Amino acid sequence: MKSLTPLIVDAGIPVASYYVLSDGFGLSTVAALGWSSVVPALRTVWDLVKNRSLNGLALVILIVNVVGLAVSTMAGDARLMLAKDSAVSSTVGIAVLISVRMKRPLMTAGLKPWVTKGSAAGNAAWDRLMAGSEPFRRAERRFSAIWGSALLTECVLKVVGAYTVPVHTMVWLGTVLTVVAILVAMFVAGGTSADPMEKMVKAEIERAAEATTLAATGVVAPTAGVAAADN
Repeated sequence: MKSLTPLIVDAGIPVASYYVLSDGFGLSTVAALGWSSVVPALRTVWDLVKNRSLNGLALVILIVNVVGLAVSTMAGDARLMLAKDSAVSSTVGIAVLISVRMKRPLMTAGLKPWVTKGSAAGNAAWDRLMAGSEPFRRAERRFSAIWGSALLTECVLKVVGAYTVPVHTMVWLGTVLTVVAILVAMFVAGGTSADPMEKMVKAEIERAAEATTLAATGVVAPTAGVAAADN
């Protein structure tokens, strides 16, 4: 739960609050987006003041909401409103791909708890592999790259559909495209990145336990765990 807290606070709360404010309390799109931006805005400012660093995920959610606000204030054209969600998806997708390029992949916030199962041994194994295993780091970046690419592709398809498909059809088709993009990203990223990383973490935990046992009996382990993980 401690590992999941940043993802819940930075992404879950803003998204949930938007739907609660818009659907539950009847606020306009602009007002709901504005109020749902409060948490990521405060998180971003807090990290800047306290830690002198930017909270990447909080900043992305804040940017997404600002983009949504800007688009929402335009003329109330039905097709434009359909394309608005694509602007949001594209902002997230581009931000994720940029984070991969900078070797600080944003999707790691959700990936790490899944791979380590939130255990102390799993988190320790993750840290060792991140420090000493290039295949592990490549898999981490690949996971975010797949998600960023999926979101960007979804954006392009929804923009094209917003201006070529009848509005009443695109209302439900847009949701279908989003669901398909998420499922594809989960399947591909899981099979090519998350699953191999989970196996590497499990193997590293076993190696660390074996090394601890050997050390307790006075026997020196023949090889280091992370070094073996690269083979």
